[in-house]
Amino acid sequence: EVQLVESGGGLVQPGGSLRLSCAASGFTFDDYAMSWVRQAPGKGLEWVSSIYSYSSNTYYADSVKGRFTISTDNAKNTLYLQMNSLKPEDTAVYYCARYGVAGPDSWGQGTQVTVSS
Repeated sequence: EVQLVESGGGLVQPGGSLRLSCAASGFTFDDYAMSWVRQAPGKGLEWVSSIYSYSSNTYYADSVKGRFTISTDNAKNTLYLQMNSLKPEDTAVYYCARYGVAGPDSWGQGTQVTVSS
């Protein structure tokens, strides 16, 4: 059974940092592309970043480029999102997702990130 479990969310002041983690199990982690997707209050899903573990290529939404860094630890089957210079508009539930050929096929339960003074 595929499982994705996010952690690391919380309340942080503007300009602060957080690191999200996503522990994966039930599949060969480095065979898949992995992504972070977020949903702000009252809004739809927004893709944030992706990483292809087998090539280490990374991709970012313009809204987070230069502030967020996606990475993996394949030995630990864990996906990370380092978020720096956080802004109130980064407030959202953050989900990790496994991407199959046809798009995201597995999701975690999400972790809340709130950026507020």
